[in-house]
Amino acid sequence: MKRFAWLKLAVAAVAAAGLLSTMAPPEAAAQGLFPGLFGGGGGGRGGGMQTGRREIGFSPKYGRGTIIVSFADRRLYYVHKKGGAMGYPIGVPTGRATWAGTLRVSRKAVNPGWTPTARMRRENPKLPGHVKGGDRRNPLGVRALYLGATLYRIHGTDAPWTIGQVVTSGCIRLYNNDVIDLYKRVRIGTKVIVTNRRVAS
Repeated sequence: MKRFAWLKLAVAAVAAAGLLSTMAPPEAAAQGLFPGLFGGGGGGRGGGMQTGRREIGFSPKYGRGTIIVSFADRRLYYVHKKGGAMGYPIGVPTGRATWAGTLRVSRKAVNPGWTPTARMRRENPKLPGHVKGGDRRNPLGVRALYLGATLYRIHGTDAPWTIGQVVTSGCIRLYNNDVIDLYKRVRIGTKVIVTNRRVAS
């Protein structure tokens, strides 16, 4: 009887451990390294396989090949045909870091390296001086599109649960699978219009 009771306790413990593992998945590697940069919790390691992109009808006033970023919509739109765009969910800048304007894609990078700004280092002295490209803790993820001569980028992430949230220092953050898709479509010189207004109907 005692042996049966012990077995029941062991099974219950294993079940509880399994339940806990599904309720609280391992945090992304970057969450521990850069705790001040991300606003979410939970999620798995790396950029994950998530995607939120979908094709939508879009205003025909925008030329084919244009990128429109709406912080209000929390989406990036790539116009691939007249009246049609691919929409991608994004992580957007915090209030003090929000901005608007028109820039062009000046550079494209696969597995970009990441160097925090001096301001980031002052706010969080624990940040490393540099994270090499391809490192699973790299906040830029697997692709980056650089905007003009600024520090702003459209890039992937190692923290996929932050997509759709107000979390960045000015950059535009996508799921890794989505930024790979966008990267294939975009050429250097592509116009990028960034607005704080809603643009989707």
